[in-house]
Amino acid sequence: MSDAAAIGATLEAIYRAESRRVLATLIRLLGDFDLAEEALHEAFRAALEQWPRDGLPANPRAWLVSAGRFKAIDDIRRGARFASIEDMAERIEAIPDETADEAADNAGEGIEDDRLRLIFTCCHPALGPDAQVALTLREVCGLSTEEIAHAFLTPAPTLAQRIVRAKAKIRDAGIPYQVPCAEELAERLDSVLRVIYLVFNEGYSASLGAELTRRDLSAEAIRLGRLLLELLPAPEPEAAGLLALMLLHESRRSARASPGGELILLEDQDRSLWQRELIREGAALVEAALRTRRFGAYTLQAAIAAVLAEAPSPGATDWKEIVGLYDLLLRAEPSPVIELNRAVAVAMEDGAAAGLALVEALLAQGDLADYRFAHATRADLCRRLGRRDEARAAYRRALELTQQAPERRFIERRLAELDRP
Repeated sequence: MSDAAAIGATLEAIYRAESRRVLATLIRLLGDFDLAEEALHEAFRAALEQWPRDGLPANPRAWLVSAGRFKAIDDIRRGARFASIEDMAERIEAIPDETADEAADNAGEGIEDDRLRLIFTCCHPALGPDAQVALTLREVCGLSTEEIAHAFLTPAPTLAQRIVRAKAKIRDAGIPYQVPCAEELAERLDSVLRVIYLVFNEGYSASLGAELTRRDLSAEAIRLGRLLLELLPAPEPEAAGLLALMLLHESRRSARASPGGELILLEDQDRSLWQRELIREGAALVEAALRTRRFGAYTLQAAIAAVLAEAPSPGATDWKEIVGLYDLLLRAEPSPVIELNRAVAVAMEDGAAAGLALVEALLAQGDLADYRFAHATRADLCRRLGRRDEARAAYRRALELTQQAPERRFIERRLAELDRP
């Protein structure tokens, strides 16, 4: 591979790893989302032209931020004919020098991380809760519209319109890209926790694509979860509960797929591959959050994950306790998806027939008609009960709804097994 080709490959890797971090910093510097997005693209375009000729800079991220900043200033100057000289000068003067700004951050002023800072900004109370989360997932975390729509159980066009309206609201209302003060942190916390939760979910179980998981998203969500705990001025049980939930799920990552990338169900996983250090850390966070008696849905989900993670074998799992925790969770946060998960636990505790009755009642209500896991769950329970024709039909419906390659292969294997005499 030539030096130019090698630098091109490096730039592509940097784009995947750093583009959202660079964008977050540019938004902080420029105070304008659209201007920052254009500056980001211009910076990478300049890198594509200059790096193969001049070589890789010592600090690629800093180079990109600096290039983006100067490109933005050039854009402002080019647009001067549409604004007064005074307005243009004032706008350029308002763009801080990155080195000085970093020095201020290092002195302890404001939130230390640009991406977390931007998440709080997108979660401004002037935006509706769903718009806050959708905008942050799309523009800060880089999820596609389709991935976010899957997380919301919402059609992609509807979700796209929601994001466009949110950006327009930020622009038209003049919502500032600034660090929230301590008093504002609490009112934005629920939305921020939800964003981190959805980012982790997409990383832990990708909604589409060739891979079962997206490690980059899971790692970023956990990093932000840790940073959030450090940031909050007082202990917050639900922030600890969310971090615990992510750690406990992450502990099983290595066992969830075969070396060839094939899906392995929980009951078939090699538990020696589970990361005990993450399980211990997650369980300790759960216990501390539960002791406060101010916990909510994230802590209860983490408590369920802890029971699963601490069981030495599938047969030793305390499904009765898990069903009880799901009962508490449903009171805290009623949801058809949580009801579906509870039905699975009931099937493990009281038998497949009991669980299937609950799943079929949920499907009859219509809320989960397009949720692939609901049909896959029904298919598995029908299979266990020997109802092969119903299992086939449910697996085929799940296959229609599944865009993730490992899941599709798993369902196809189940169908092939049902077709054997």
